[in-house]
Amino acid sequence: MASKVTSWFKKKGKAVSQVNTDYAYHHSSCVCAKQQTAVRQSSCISESQATAAMAEQGYTIPAFRQRSAEDGTEEYQRVSTNVEKGLTVIQEELHRMRMATKAQVESLNLQREVKEMMYKKVITSETQKMPDFLVALRPHTVWEKTPVKLFCTVEGNPRPVVKWYKGGAPVDPLSAPGKYKIENKYGVHSLIISRCAVSDTAEYSAVASNPHGTATSKASVTVKRAAGTGESCQLNLVPHLTEIHASKLEVSLLDRFSVSFGTEGSCISLVCSMVVVPDLPNVPPLVQWYRDDKLLKPSALAEMSVGGGSARLTLPQLAKDDEGLYTLRIFTKDGTAEHSAYLFVSDAAAPVSGAPGAPMSVKAYDINSDYVLVAWKAPNTVNEAAISGYFVDRRESGSDAWVQCNDAPVKICKYPVHGLKVGNSYHFRVRAVNSSGVSRPSRKSDKVTALDAAESERLQGTDEGVPSAPGQVVATRNSKSSVFVQWESPKHLKNLVGYYIDGRIVGSKEWFPCNHKPFKHCRFVVHALIPGESYTFRVQAVNVFGLSEESQESTVIAVEPALATPSSASGISMLSCDGSSMTLVWKSPKHCGGSKVNAYYIDKRNADTLVWKEVNVAAVKERICTVDGLTEGVFYEFKVQAGNMAGVGVPSAPSSPMKCEAWTMEQPGPAYDMSFSEVRGQSLVVLWKAPVYIGASAVSGYLVEMAKKGSSEFVTLNEEAVCHRYLQVSGLQEGETYVFRVRSVNANGVGKPSQLSEPICAKALPGTQEIVASVDEETGDVFLSLEACEISETSKFVWSKNYKAIGDCPRVAISNKGRTSRLTFSNPDKDDLGRYSAVVTDTDGVSSSHTLTEDALNTMLELSCAIRHPIVPLKHGLDYEILEKGQVRFSLQAVKLSPSVSYRVIVNDKEVTSGEGIKISHDVATGMIQMTVDHFTRASEGTYVVQIHDGKAKNQSSLVLVGDVFKAALKEAEFQRKEHIRKQGPHFSEYLSFSVTEDCTVLLACKVANVKKETTFHWYKEDDEIVPETPPNVLSGACAIAIPLFSRKDQGVYKAVLGDDRGKDSSSFDISGQVFDDIINALAQNAGASASELVLQCTPEGIRLQCYMNYYTEEMKTSWKHKESKIASSEKMRIGGTAEMAWMQIYDPSDKEKGKYSIEISDGVQTHSRTFDLSGQAYTDAYEEYLRLKSAAFAEKNRGRVVGGLPDVVTIMEEKSLSLTCTVWGEPAPEVSWFKNEQEVASNEHTRVTFEGGKFASMVINRVTPDDSGKYSINVRNKYGGEFVEITVSVYRLGEKIPEPKLGQPKTTAATPAPPPAAPSKTPTPTPKSQTPVSMKSPTPASTPASTPVPKSPTPSRGVKSPTPANTPASTPIPKSPTPSRGVKSPTPPRSMKSPTPPRK
Repeated sequence: MASKVTSWFKKKGKAVSQVNTDYAYHHSSCVCAKQQTAVRQSSCISESQATAAMAEQGYTIPAFRQRSAEDGTEEYQRVSTNVEKGLTVIQEELHRMRMATKAQVESLNLQREVKEMMYKKVITSETQKMPDFLVALRPHTVWEKTPVKLFCTVEGNPRPVVKWYKGGAPVDPLSAPGKYKIENKYGVHSLIISRCAVSDTAEYSAVASNPHGTATSKASVTVKRAAGTGESCQLNLVPHLTEIHASKLEVSLLDRFSVSFGTEGSCISLVCSMVVVPDLPNVPPLVQWYRDDKLLKPSALAEMSVGGGSARLTLPQLAKDDEGLYTLRIFTKDGTAEHSAYLFVSDAAAPVSGAPGAPMSVKAYDINSDYVLVAWKAPNTVNEAAISGYFVDRRESGSDAWVQCNDAPVKICKYPVHGLKVGNSYHFRVRAVNSSGVSRPSRKSDKVTALDAAESERLQGTDEGVPSAPGQVVATRNSKSSVFVQWESPKHLKNLVGYYIDGRIVGSKEWFPCNHKPFKHCRFVVHALIPGESYTFRVQAVNVFGLSEESQESTVIAVEPALATPSSASGISMLSCDGSSMTLVWKSPKHCGGSKVNAYYIDKRNADTLVWKEVNVAAVKERICTVDGLTEGVFYEFKVQAGNMAGVGVPSAPSSPMKCEAWTMEQPGPAYDMSFSEVRGQSLVVLWKAPVYIGASAVSGYLVEMAKKGSSEFVTLNEEAVCHRYLQVSGLQEGETYVFRVRSVNANGVGKPSQLSEPICAKALPGTQEIVASVDEETGDVFLSLEACEISETSKFVWSKNYKAIGDCPRVAISNKGRTSRLTFSNPDKDDLGRYSAVVTDTDGVSSSHTLTEDALNTMLELSCAIRHPIVPLKHGLDYEILEKGQVRFSLQAVKLSPSVSYRVIVNDKEVTSGEGIKISHDVATGMIQMTVDHFTRASEGTYVVQIHDGKAKNQSSLVLVGDVFKAALKEAEFQRKEHIRKQGPHFSEYLSFSVTEDCTVLLACKVANVKKETTFHWYKEDDEIVPETPPNVLSGACAIAIPLFSRKDQGVYKAVLGDDRGKDSSSFDISGQVFDDIINALAQNAGASASELVLQCTPEGIRLQCYMNYYTEEMKTSWKHKESKIASSEKMRIGGTAEMAWMQIYDPSDKEKGKYSIEISDGVQTHSRTFDLSGQAYTDAYEEYLRLKSAAFAEKNRGRVVGGLPDVVTIMEEKSLSLTCTVWGEPAPEVSWFKNEQEVASNEHTRVTFEGGKFASMVINRVTPDDSGKYSINVRNKYGGEFVEITVSVYRLGEKIPEPKLGQPKTTAATPAPPPAAPSKTPTPTPKSQTPVSMKSPTPASTPASTPVPKSPTPSRGVKSPTPANTPASTPIPKSPTPSRGVKSPTPPRSMKSPTPPRK
């Protein structure tokens, strides 16, 4: 990747543009000339080194430093070497330099004279003055699309800095490249606006500032539009300018595309940004794209665009055919601007693992009417199986169907396709085959039409067979991530197509392809290699018959930059001056040239002359030098050349003139040699060296200032001066670039700032790793280790503590191996605590640091001790476990045991071994060592110890079993022994426990084991046997008993007994205390989850709120609240419930009872709450319904009714007397009427009707006859209502069979009129979910007998006789029929009321 500029008009005579395919082609002819001169002048540079240097993209090899007494010749050589111009241009340049130098000398003389005059007048040599405009800005009026220049002259001391503003906003030339240009020449400041637009009309101002003040000059610019151009300008269009050609534009390339990598099938864009002056939308630059010297044309596979400040080439469907060297050529005013970079395209994933890559460059030759010859290039095979052949497919143009042309794979890279149709067009593609499968298809060929052509391109060559292997392969250094590979061509070319280059990391067996498309030349640059890694390479030749044998491998080459002279030094500045000497410092070259810079040469000259003189003949190895023998008051210029093993590089640019004048200020001079370490995304470390000139007192500290690149606003990073010469800077923005400077401080104040540092980007190097603190697993040494992400042959690891080089120190030892450096502590202690850092020299800033803290050191020391004095690590120490038979197992587990492990078990200071009642064993796989004691008795109390010896490692673990600990273990062992005996017969595998079902039934359940058919099972409560309806089935393995409607009465001790001839077992469960509470909470949890919303129910006594749930009992923790206040049961508000609901009754409600009511059911974990708002319309409707029901209940209570005394059926013999007597009641006293067959009976001699005392009513029939048989009834009523009661009378004659009484016949009752019924509610009554009434219609006396009990007429007993003579048994009354209540009330009709609460869910 590089750029060059060539005059475009020099290429007009060439028929074909030539673009070298070598990656190094892009070096300019000037660079090549310098390389040739360098080779001629130095015998130390071999031809291979020169070739490798050609591939280096950033450096050249200039001539070695030549010293001559003729300074004019030296000046001429310097100019001719660095400036690519002709003799005439050089002479003009020399003349210009002489004139400029003369002007500078005259200026210096003038300054001296002024200075002397100032001294004579006792005026200071320099007068401090704020800025002042000598020539102010003036207003301008210009036409659209024409340029305008604003300029001004300003004076001041120190020299003012001028900034430009448009309408108060700063003018930024970078925001619109080519639009603005700011200049400062000879004290004249100017702002140039090219191609003014109407939007440029504004007030412009120049602001000059220095430490003593600010001055401003303003002027307005008016841009006018020519008549007739308004419409086009409104449309944002620019008129076509035919007089400007694209080749007349000035084009400067900015960001260039680099070496790129893609994969088959993906998309990639090559973009190069540029600045075009003037930037005309309708006249873009003339741009051409080339691939391997061939001009590309826009197509579906190569999309090109230019505009918006960039040129872009997009390859939407990459194939290996697209691999190659891409060149962008732009025609400019000065010739052409070019840029080139290689694009690598790798194989996409194969459809079958191990299949080869796709073939490429499919093309048709020898085109005829029915036949063409298709040829292609073979893919590279590195780790895949060899290619056994190819399949050729064809497709007619316009069709999507591919047809395979050959049945068997063809083994060479060409195939004649027959059977084409004359005039039809075809495309072809090829697939490769090996033992693993078939590859992806190649890119289709261009369209081919089957016609008889007079002449068509024919495939050249008749030699058969693959070419011979290439010759010697030589790899040389190129850059830090690439290697330059050259080889000898094969002896037998046989129509060679190209070469494939493969690479391999030294030590690896896997080869990787370096290119995927045959390369035609015998040199190649392999990119994307790991810096510092070592590689070897091989080459294969390829033609239509396949690939040749591999060449011999190249020698091992490390990936390092090519050896070249260093670039120029920079930043020459003065650190101190005593009037006869100056101490200078400079910045190191940006590029060392692949070897360490070990020499610097300094030249000086008087600013009044052009002759340079050497300062040192012997090389200076440091970047600081004191130049002696200077004349006080004279201005000097200096330049520096850096040298390495390749030679001396180009000299630096001359420094600014420095006056040799003794420093006498009291403040310290500038610090110098600023460097950076540990650069990360948000932090870095700044380091510097102490000033040479310290002033009147010692330096006490330093202040570090920072600014973003391009900004002059510096921020002081440390409020208090630091005494050390480094500073950790944090809080940076990743990707942002910063500059730093340092000021030294002493007792007399703050000194001069240091020279600005090089711009540093806050971004970590790819692959950066931090220092790791660890312990060597074998030796136990504590060490710090750093693995560098980048390294070169000349790189060194420099370790520091608190940023002071460690050097040779007995406390630490430094060892390096490859990319890794280790700092090992010999005997670490607190003196070794601190911040350690490591820097890798000759890299792009690879560095890292680690702070060693006391806690971390102690942890590593413990680990070190464990490694040096090894122990057998244990997962757990000695412990015991009670087994099911009452045995006790003592065990410990080691992390790892070897087969040669040995151990001892000691009990109470006596070693025990396996024997009767004791078994000792170990398992190497699990690391377990165990001892099992069959009989654990009181004699087993004591101390148990296990000693382990495994190789060099030892360990022991002990267990003390005495006192309460031993008693608990002994008790548990005896229990397990008894349990084992118990389980020999039928027994409970799980004892009794309770559970609550969904319907809130409490189940006591247990599980049994070792049972048989004869095993019995019994339930007991408080020693009273419980006989369940379903006998327990012990063979099922589980037994349970249900306790429905659980409440406090169910408390007690429940017992289950299991037994047979082998023994018996029992399980008890005490339901009391906490167990009872747990059951109630479980019921409450079920009930709370199933609780419905509160339902309003009106009764004659008041208003009732009801909550339905699966089950309710008063033992549940249930509370009612009114307005968040808890309600206690009282005469006013009574709380109660049934098995399926909880209710709260409000008696005689009033307005005080309005408000929000809630019920809370707590299950011990959570509280279930339901609410009802009894206010507003809900309260009004409920209160009205309550009043209605209260009135209806009162009427029901006081209505007329028959209390008792009448039978249902009477059978009586003729001539007897019948007396029907009953008791009636009502308030006020009711009226009584008797009826026979619905006709009122009047009192007479035969039938006498009486009503005495308002309580007793009777009807007596004297000497009954058959005509008196019939249906009699009594009607009792008052103003509140009444009822009918019917009696059936049967009269039979003497001698007739007594008729059977007709029992169970219902009686008809007639209701007397009552108060008018209320209109029913329009809201339908909700249907209840279960038998429990959930609807909220108010019950009426007829429908709610429970709310208002209806007294029944007492049914006469069998011994009660009718009022007939006692000696007439036939007149005995018939007992009351077992039918529903005889008395049918005459109530008000039922009335429904709309409930304010939704029905139960």
